[in-house]
Amino acid sequence: MIAHDLNTIAFPKLTDEQMAGLDRCSAAMLKRFRDGQRLFQAGDRDFGFFIVKSGKVQIVDESGDVPKTVTIHGPGNFTGDVAHLTGEAALVSAVARGDCEVYEIAPGGVREIINLHPALGDTILQAFIARRQLLRESGEFAGIRVIGSRYSSDTSRVRDFLAKNRLPFTWLDLEANPDVTRILKQFGVSEADTPVVTWGRKLILRNPSDRELAEALGIRRALEHTTYDLIVVGAGPAGLGAAVYAASEGLTTVVLESAGPGGQAGRSMRIENYLGFPTGIAGSELAERATVQANKFGAHIAVPSPVIRLTLEGQYPTLHIDGGEKLTAKCVLIASGADYRRLPAEGCERYEGCGVYYAATLNEAPLCRKAEAVVIGGGNSAGQAAVFLSTIARKVYLIIRANDLYANMSAYLARRIQQTPNIEVLLNTTVRAMRGDNHLREIEIVNNETGEAQTLTTAAVFSFIGAEPRTNWLPPEIEKDAKEFVRTGAELVRSPHWTAKREPFLLETSRAGVFAAGDVRADSIKRVASAVGEGAMAVKFVHEYLKAM
Repeated sequence: MIAHDLNTIAFPKLTDEQMAGLDRCSAAMLKRFRDGQRLFQAGDRDFGFFIVKSGKVQIVDESGDVPKTVTIHGPGNFTGDVAHLTGEAALVSAVARGDCEVYEIAPGGVREIINLHPALGDTILQAFIARRQLLRESGEFAGIRVIGSRYSSDTSRVRDFLAKNRLPFTWLDLEANPDVTRILKQFGVSEADTPVVTWGRKLILRNPSDRELAEALGIRRALEHTTYDLIVVGAGPAGLGAAVYAASEGLTTVVLESAGPGGQAGRSMRIENYLGFPTGIAGSELAERATVQANKFGAHIAVPSPVIRLTLEGQYPTLHIDGGEKLTAKCVLIASGADYRRLPAEGCERYEGCGVYYAATLNEAPLCRKAEAVVIGGGNSAGQAAVFLSTIARKVYLIIRANDLYANMSAYLARRIQQTPNIEVLLNTTVRAMRGDNHLREIEIVNNETGEAQTLTTAAVFSFIGAEPRTNWLPPEIEKDAKEFVRTGAELVRSPHWTAKREPFLLETSRAGVFAAGDVRADSIKRVASAVGEGAMAVKFVHEYLKAM
């Protein structure tokens, strides 16, 4: 079941010296298990981390109809994956095969070992990330199963939430999978109940909200504090960059994220101009690695935790989370990012999630396999989407309002598009209307110079136009520009909301102790590297602010 190219990273064997060190480690308790005993099972939360001293431990996937062996750990091997850092439930089970001796490290001790023993920590972290990747890509791990129609916006939402949080899942499409009727009958549900989320033989939820799904799968952990040194709103590149630096420098840090790490960057299949990745990296992979890194240092990534309001009346700012929770912070970093604008086309809203999408990843790609897809936008995100979809769709139309492909797109990407035979670029063009029945079937486009209208047959439109900042939760004391982006910097010293006896720091808003970074900030450079840099820079100013308190 395991792909051989990642075996070395995913299943390393600890050295004799590292094993000997466990005898001296107070966090490691030697335990014995008899043949057939379970060390932990799928669905367990706060489960132990085990290193095999003698004997064998079988890792079993019980999410499908028939249990399957994932791997068998021998002496020097260890169990676990990123769930030990994120607080998620176990995805697989561990069973003793023959009598065995193992070192058990309690859930809270894994992070301590990773941070105190760098060489061992690197081995463990790399293995954790590789194992989760193997489960997602193996093609044999059923994992969480989502049963629902490709034409259902709720099915799209559930799949999107799982994908953003990098959880392995299998999608059974009501429109295409012949086993769906049998499986629904097995759980005693009908098509009207879909989307249904199952795990093994257990029905988890029927059309769950993101919060219900997160709680059922153990993604959402209880918050450890009510007051933090730093609360970051948003887990895009800026928010994750801030979380890594703040937590590594000893600040109690929580990141409140509404859907899943990555932001707009997480929707890109390949970022090729990010420093240090000459062959490019998927935005979701970059977000996953940054999330693990932040967790390693003790930051808490709370998902889903949509912030609905910021109040500034008390000693510290208060963040109000949808669901009733309240947290206070000595400092707040606004890194809530921006959303792509809804297309100003007739019928667009009706087909969101069932024909209109704002990302083009492996999650959405099957919807246009061997069909015609439409990508709208002239920036890098649209260009990357068009190139990616061209490997799956029969044809891709790239619709751009401007009259120049190079106007807002990196030159390397524009050249690649021009050299891809099944991408047709339509300049000076906008979408006027969308039509269909229970799902999108065609769009009407118009040439802005000639006024000529044309109809394109398609079931999937991917839109990457404009940017609307997520700032509707901010109070009037946080000044914004005419486009609702957050203003920062020294010029705000003249703001009626600025009361401190100093100039605002570079990334500070009109309220002392409240900072902004990334796409949500006015006049920011809309690039991943810039956002990460701003997030890290904001932490420096947080330290300056806290020193003066």
